[in-house]
Amino acid sequence: MSTTFEQAKPRTETPFRHDIVGSFLRPEALKEARRKFRDGEISSAELKAVEDREIARLVGKQKEAGLRAVTDGEFRRSWWHLDFMWELDGVEKAVADKGYPFLGAETRAETARLNGKIGFTRHSFVGHFKFLKEIAGEDVVARQTIPAPAQLLAELQRPENQASTEAIYGDAGELVSDIAKAYKAAILAFYEAGCRSLQLDDCTWGMLVDQGYRDGLRRQGIDPADVAELFARVNREAVAGLPADLIVATHVCRGNYHSTWASSGGYEPIAETLFGIDGVSAYYLEFDTDRAGDFAPLRFVKEDRQVVLGLHSSKFGELEDKEAIVGRIREATKYVDLDRICLSPQCGFASTEEGNVLTEEQQWRKLRFIKEIADEIWSRS
Repeated sequence: MSTTFEQAKPRTETPFRHDIVGSFLRPEALKEARRKFRDGEISSAELKAVEDREIARLVGKQKEAGLRAVTDGEFRRSWWHLDFMWELDGVEKAVADKGYPFLGAETRAETARLNGKIGFTRHSFVGHFKFLKEIAGEDVVARQTIPAPAQLLAELQRPENQASTEAIYGDAGELVSDIAKAYKAAILAFYEAGCRSLQLDDCTWGMLVDQGYRDGLRRQGIDPADVAELFARVNREAVAGLPADLIVATHVCRGNYHSTWASSGGYEPIAETLFGIDGVSAYYLEFDTDRAGDFAPLRFVKEDRQVVLGLHSSKFGELEDKEAIVGRIREATKYVDLDRICLSPQCGFASTEEGNVLTEEQQWRKLRFIKEIADEIWSRS
């Protein structure tokens, strides 16, 4: 394949030219161990031993696929977001009225609900990161993924959680402030554990672009722009004043559950607000289907920030057309210099432990394919 792209500079820090969002399909051995643990057939120590073994194997496979930043695949989690929230002070696991709605599907009915003021004391994820960093070694970057502060705010504002949230926080400003403080403390704990690449996963923006969702807010007398500003505020406050050598990226998604999706719409309605949040170095953006709109909103991305184009779908195993991907990258350069572009799937392969509908081999083949395209465009940058 030949391109007319000019040579871009090599990437020496995250995100890299070919990258991942974070989660991977759970291997059968891990699924079986988690089932046995839930049924009381094995101890937590025995489950951890299986998790450790499978994460070590996963890191090895990521290296074999040529990835320069690796994650633990979220192998110790059931959800991409709730498991993190449940361990914050003042937050508890609760049964929801219903699961999250997706196209033709509904998730398990679980949520995070308040039982006190939000804070951060300790978190098992910090120990999980230490294990990842140790087994990753010095030749790759160990990346930590957690749900964005705005995601917790949105969870606490779900209709079934509204009463408990308002009972503890009569003032929305205090709620936002406490979420931001707890997150900052958590992020600094990861930093002390050696983390230098942190990713905030955030579906709130993916919902705010959906016209149906925006219309629903308006029917309640709520201006979507005010919601966007509140989400931006809590994210901004959480990442303000962090160490200069900590790279913070954010990932925006429109839903990723068992190969289905939850919302549609281009970034234009929220682009100026989203891309205006200080303290973020890169954006992992969903662009694998027409549901994500065109690239024009990228004109709002500041010149010191990277854009990771999620042009490949993690929802199915078939490989995309190479020339079509190259053409879309070329189209994106109308708004963002090639030097500021990277390539990845639009989301992880298993945002929940159920995973998307493809095989592990298809998962790895897709990542090798992304590397192949990135190597040819950026000359092994």
